[in-house]
Amino acid sequence: MSTGHNYIEKNKAAWNSRTDHHVGSAFYDVDSFLKGKSSLNDIELALLGNMEGKSVLHLQCHFGQDSISMARMGARVTGVDLSDHAIDKARELTEELNADAKFTCCDIYDLPNHLDETFDIVFSSYGTIGWLPDLKPWASIISRYLKPGGRFVFAEFHPIIWMYDNDFDKVAYTYSKGDAIVEVENGTYADKDAPIVTEMITWNHGLAEVIGSLLDAGLEIRSFNEYNYSPYNCFSHTIEFEPGKFRIEKFGDKIPMVYSLLAVKP
Repeated sequence: MSTGHNYIEKNKAAWNSRTDHHVGSAFYDVDSFLKGKSSLNDIELALLGNMEGKSVLHLQCHFGQDSISMARMGARVTGVDLSDHAIDKARELTEELNADAKFTCCDIYDLPNHLDETFDIVFSSYGTIGWLPDLKPWASIISRYLKPGGRFVFAEFHPIIWMYDNDFDKVAYTYSKGDAIVEVENGTYADKDAPIVTEMITWNHGLAEVIGSLLDAGLEIRSFNEYNYSPYNCFSHTIEFEPGKFRIEKFGDKIPMVYSLLAVKP
């Protein structure tokens, strides 16, 4: 199991190598985004609600599409990500679009050394917590940056999905808190033919760990939902059963693929 800063260095290198391929991919469709298309999905939009005048901290923001989409809805957004290449691109897009967003590059556990303010909303979505070895400090960061009465809005892929191998042929990993998962990937989920090879270190986090960590940090869970589809076509062997909704073909609607929650700081 890789520990300490090794996972940070490897994962940062992996995301740096992915960024340019993601920006140029049909998956992220930057051209449509630049013309005004929002990158947010109905799942998280339902929890975000009216964003006008809200201050938002967006954790693990990649190259800033969701951050800028929230800014377009009237929010003042601060995005944070480990990848300096992604943050550079986020700043380029923000300048091009004149959006009310700014960005900080750091490991989120280290965020208190880089940012000292509080927010109406902390937001995180899709494929984020798997890069973190421990959710207790993650939840503490969320609580630290929320104003009293502030909301944490979270959408994430369901931990059942991460138990399977990439072809969904067998259960390959524990549901929660097993050893670190070290994988070497050719290409990337957004561009499977991208000429890159990346080594990544991730962890699986079950729902009890997610919810328990937030409760231990003093937050109150106000809503929790599970969805038997993904809004992204980022897994193998999928079918699009409705526009923008994807399922693993062999499972159909039998397993959850995404969950969302809303938590509030008293």
